[in-house]
Amino acid sequence: MNAIKIKEGIYWVGAIDWDLRNFHGYLTQRGSTYNAYLIIDEKITLIDTVKSYKTEEMFQRIRSIIDPSRIDYIICNHVEMDHSGAIPAVKAQAPNATVFASPNGEKGLKAHFKTDLNIKAVKSGEVINLGKRNLHVVATPMVHWPDNMVCYCPEEKILFSNDSFGQHFASAERFDDEAPLDIAIEEARKYYANIVLPYNSQVVNELEVAATLDIQIIAPSHGIIWRKHIKEIVDLYKSMAGNKTVKKAVIIYDTMWHSTETLAREVVQSAFEQKGFHVVMRNLQCNHISDIMTDLVDAEYICVGSPTLNNNMLPNVAAFLTYLKGLSPKGRKSVAFGSYGWGGQSIGLVEQDLLACGFEVKDVIKVKYIPDNNDIDQLKASLISKIE
Repeated sequence: MNAIKIKEGIYWVGAIDWDLRNFHGYLTQRGSTYNAYLIIDEKITLIDTVKSYKTEEMFQRIRSIIDPSRIDYIICNHVEMDHSGAIPAVKAQAPNATVFASPNGEKGLKAHFKTDLNIKAVKSGEVINLGKRNLHVVATPMVHWPDNMVCYCPEEKILFSNDSFGQHFASAERFDDEAPLDIAIEEARKYYANIVLPYNSQVVNELEVAATLDIQIIAPSHGIIWRKHIKEIVDLYKSMAGNKTVKKAVIIYDTMWHSTETLAREVVQSAFEQKGFHVVMRNLQCNHISDIMTDLVDAEYICVGSPTLNNNMLPNVAAFLTYLKGLSPKGRKSVAFGSYGWGGQSIGLVEQDLLACGFEVKDVIKVKYIPDNNDIDQLKASLISKIE
């Protein structure tokens, strides 16, 4: 396994995880990559590492350029184990190497590995000199952990962007002009929706800093490297971080005996279509919550339905709402709906969770047992009157 040249003296030496299908609850149907970067300079520098079980793959690529024992500096932009997992193994090969991390990164590495890694904490604005090249440190806390930072190399005009602009996307191609652009963009949307979404304001700050830099290459920690379509990925991030929505309603539901499904289709879907909205229907029996989050990134309305089971929501709906509350996009409108047999508690519980997300609940739709045509007509007319 060979390193791949990015520029003269700068190489991708990461690992491809073709088999990854779950990333702490996020479905990764296309696998992922763990991107590590090797810079050959007076100080031979490794930027980030890989998950521990991919360590040997990384070492094979490093060995195609140099002996790993020659590494002088290890830059840890992020403590999470898909970035830092191989640091102890690198240190075993290069015991005199210095690890650079943010102050919170230093604390995190010590807590994770409980060993002396020879860590030097660096703050935003500091410069790590490699010889002919320099790495300018920019702290990016909570994009998406407190320790996060990125590094910019002005001599090469490369931004080593950590998780920003990344995608869970396993590919033999390393660059955006080699891989299918539509897939890379869609996976970047999904990555943002499921990992970065709660930190929009921090991303806005990061984008403001990035706008002051002359960037020719964005080298993220996952997925393909951006060199031809930088404007497209930056514009996508600006839109998502700016919480921009379109006239779109996403309808998420589970159903027991198809009555809640009937409400989803005949009332909610029909009402939004009549008001000119683009509608996306997502049955939780068929769609994973991480894919649904990708649909929600630019949706104006989020509509959630569940019948009542044992005085509660169906488990799929409860799981989705728990996931949604952790990511909750701001300033959205919503609808709670569902059918019931006698208690009907589920619809109120859905409404409570939508309110807990900070959404404005525009309507609550309840039908006992099976909705008939009269129910459908009345509920649809009522909802249409409330959709803005």
